[in-house]
Amino acid sequence: HLSMADGVMVGGIGDAGCFSFYPSKNLGACGDAGCITTNDDELADACRSLRHSGRAKDKAYEYDLEGSTLRMDEVQAAILRVKLPHLADWTEQRRKAAAWYAEGLSGVPVMLPPTPPAGYEQSFYVYTIRAEKRDELQAYLKERGIGSAVYYPVPLYKQPAYKHLNLNPEDYPEAEKAAKEVLSIPMFPEITEEQVARVCETIRAFYEQDATV
Repeated sequence: HLSMADGVMVGGIGDAGCFSFYPSKNLGACGDAGCITTNDDELADACRSLRHSGRAKDKAYEYDLEGSTLRMDEVQAAILRVKLPHLADWTEQRRKAAAWYAEGLSGVPVMLPPTPPAGYEQSFYVYTIRAEKRDELQAYLKERGIGSAVYYPVPLYKQPAYKHLNLNPEDYPEAEKAAKEVLSIPMFPEITEEQVARVCETIRAFYEQDATV
């Protein structure tokens, strides 16, 4: 949410934009929710139909499409309306935290998220680094009361749903490597500079300790 590409806000690129409002997202409801943005009236009508079992426009008991029940309930909508005015401030706080991480992890042997060029902005739903000895680092952080998560440990080509494609992991060496290295460290609007510094110092200490062994 509120990311930007070449000066255009995401959701305004292409024919349509899709947003998740899952509770953990930057703008989250208290349950499952999401939305589609578009300036195409025909596409908007089709989306409205699909979310409502494929029901025809302005016809209560006629169904033009094979849809599903995907309507956002009023409780989710009410919560999102209250939270939406705060999204810009929350996003700015996430960007500040990302800058603190970039400074604090300077010189540490981990790969940081790339710095976007002019006209591009990230919203930092998560802050993901790539780290050698990822599992050991994660355990080290946990022992010191610092949470982290792996999004996602299994590449798509290894998922059972794609087994029939007979994909060879050797054809995806970078994905194989990334799946063993990605680690998301604490990121939320309320995180303080001191908390970020502690995370950075702990990661630095892990690698300094490892270098002396």
